[in-house]
Amino acid sequence: MSEDAFNMSIRKFLKEVGVTSQRKIEETVREGQIGGEKKKKKLNVRMKLTAEGTGLNHVVDGEIELP
Repeated sequence: MSEDAFNMSIRKFLKEVGVTSQRKIEETVREGQIGGEKKKKKLNVRMKLTAEGTGLNHVVDGEIELP
């Protein structure tokens, strides 16, 4: 596999992750499934990346400001 094909494959995967993750977060907030306080200001989120058959285990924590 060429380096260009490898990079394009990664970008395609990351685009899918980004688009579908944003959609799921928006649905969760819109449907009021954030639990706890009614007027919560931020949503704590965590994304975990693993790859089958490898030791890859990457975690990204963050906060999303709520409307």
